[in-house]
Amino acid sequence: MSAYRPFCRSTWLVAAAAVTASMLVTSPLRAQVAQGDHHAALSEGAKSHPSSDKPSDKPGPSTAAAANMAGAAQHDVAHRGLAGKAIDKVKEVAKSAGDIFRRVPCLPPKGVSKTMGSLPHVASKLAAGQPVTIVAFGSSSTQGYGSSAPEFTYPNRLAAQLHRQYPGSDIRVVNRGRGGEDAPEMMRRLQTEVIDVHPDLVIWQVGTNAVLRDLDPSETGKMVEDGVARIQAAGADVVLVDPQYSPRVTERAANANKIIRLLNRVAELRHVSIFPRFEVMREWHEKQSIPIDSFVIADGLHMNDWGYACFAQLLGDDIIKSVGQIKLGVNVPADVRTYRPM
Repeated sequence: MSAYRPFCRSTWLVAAAAVTASMLVTSPLRAQVAQGDHHAALSEGAKSHPSSDKPSDKPGPSTAAAANMAGAAQHDVAHRGLAGKAIDKVKEVAKSAGDIFRRVPCLPPKGVSKTMGSLPHVASKLAAGQPVTIVAFGSSSTQGYGSSAPEFTYPNRLAAQLHRQYPGSDIRVVNRGRGGEDAPEMMRRLQTEVIDVHPDLVIWQVGTNAVLRDLDPSETGKMVEDGVARIQAAGADVVLVDPQYSPRVTERAANANKIIRLLNRVAELRHVSIFPRFEVMREWHEKQSIPIDSFVIADGLHMNDWGYACFAQLLGDDIIKSVGQIKLGVNVPADVRTYRPM
């Protein structure tokens, strides 16, 4: 999506961390800390000046003053309550980011017959420590619809994984997802939003809206093949991502099967990789016994935080594996997509 920014040193994940940090030091929490210091100082003062059993010679506060003090106390309690809620929200987001795979583990699929092949261009640059630009191109599941926060979209999760794996590398993951689109709309922005970014890898998620809109599968296949050829001519690796396994897609099984077959055919003709998202997600449900609502939101179409995270994790694992092959001098053709567990 054009409004999204590249994820180099100013990634959404870094931005989210900055927001979290700022929330921990801005007014609500800082007010609590300051108030805590003030109360501690008063306690120390009370120790140096013990209270007396004798009545105080000083007059008590007036009724108006007492009312003002009570109002201030109520305001202080309300302020603390807002601060507490803000802090709890920060903790909740941080916890969900950290334990998302503790709730349901993200396991490599065992029954998937095909997965990505090698990515010689981007893998060679990562292996050499050179700057890398990856464009995530697609529709709403690339844009991140269904995620609870920007850092949980699949492009941001992928960026975070690659930054952890290659901490010294300059890696940008640029999100070019736009909800509701398929091949016809994507082809109109392919040049300006993808090729002109000079990517080393393009991850092209396509076909879901073609299924839902009853688009001609053969026309979709022709447009995707043309787009892949243009991306290759620009010197980038390509990974195609087929539709998601979700109720809204599977209720149109005939359309979905046609699109999946055509995308595989394009991958074979153009010698590019394909990530079999449909098969991977089906295995989550059928082989790993994960309920559909554990990875798809209530609309029956889009993935949730866990779904995006596991998708990104498996995709990142394949990219990292390809880098390892390059380092070992092994070049597996992109059109050889026999799955081997990581």
